[in-house]
Amino acid sequence: MVREWDPRTAPSVEIEAVLTTLNAAIATDLPDDPTWRIDSFREYLAVTMPGERRVCWLAEEEPGASHHGKPPLGMANIVLVADLGVLEITVDPAVRRKGIGHELLGAVAQRAYAEGLPSVAVEVVGDTPAVKFYEHYDFQCAYVEFRNVLQLSTVDWYRLGEMARGIGSGYRIEYYPGGPPEELYEAYAEAKAIVRESYDSSDLELRPASYDPERLRASLATLHARGLRPYIVVGIHEPTGKIAGLTEVVVAAQHPSRADQYDTVVVPAHRGYGLGRALKARMLFELRSAEPRLTEVQTWNAFENEPMLKVNAELGFEPDRQWSEYEADVAELVRRFDKDD
Repeated sequence: MVREWDPRTAPSVEIEAVLTTLNAAIATDLPDDPTWRIDSFREYLAVTMPGERRVCWLAEEEPGASHHGKPPLGMANIVLVADLGVLEITVDPAVRRKGIGHELLGAVAQRAYAEGLPSVAVEVVGDTPAVKFYEHYDFQCAYVEFRNVLQLSTVDWYRLGEMARGIGSGYRIEYYPGGPPEELYEAYAEAKAIVRESYDSSDLELRPASYDPERLRASLATLHARGLRPYIVVGIHEPTGKIAGLTEVVVAAQHPSRADQYDTVVVPAHRGYGLGRALKARMLFELRSAEPRLTEVQTWNAFENEPMLKVNAELGFEPDRQWSEYEADVAELVRRFDKDD
């Protein structure tokens, strides 16, 4: 039984039941990852960026079983973003290969079709059953990157301090917990836009990104509302006052022991001065003070991004597993389900 579900109005016992299923999947598929906490979990599920909508479904043995605290067999959601739908499907490992994922994906596909979306996309973690599942439904791999994880217990903090200071003259580094001040919004967004335009990538951009001041403002507000604490370090080019580089890390209330590295960018005109390394090193020092429960930081990089991969290796990040973005044509997906049914 698959039913549409609204986390904004769901009873607390149902939110806890959904968390139980999520943690069961994490324990099986990503055993080295921390399990999630209930803290701000409802907000994480319910809040979206302005102009975006999330639709959720639960798969249950009996209608409303989650109301009584019984973990759902699986769940799915799709975030409707302009002409793309970004989906997630989670099935309890104990009941996999029983058609539950099929039913959930069918619900997502029908909703995407009804919304007029031409395509849907999903992040697929390597070495998990999700790879074969989505490929079975003709999802095509559009972009591949690799996750790297840093254990803070292994950091050489003295050497890291040297890295944090190792930048060329004419630059200074500034730290902003919670997000940059309003007066830097335009320069911040400009730096990200310049870097975005400087490379050609097939990345579907399924994670938050801010290339203009208003979207940056909305992104920060959304992060806070979802229980995610952003930390920002920027490199300022002193002769011009422009932002030459920046790095972003987010610590989630739902898993405060492992932080997520978002963007790290250095404007092309300012590369070669040690900014990327210094920014990320300074960030680690600040996180150590600001987040006492933090033990790990995870980051994602494309294979071709050799400069940043080198920086991450110098900081002590270790390769973990492949992380891919898959995409499917909605009309073809719906035809496939109609044929199967």
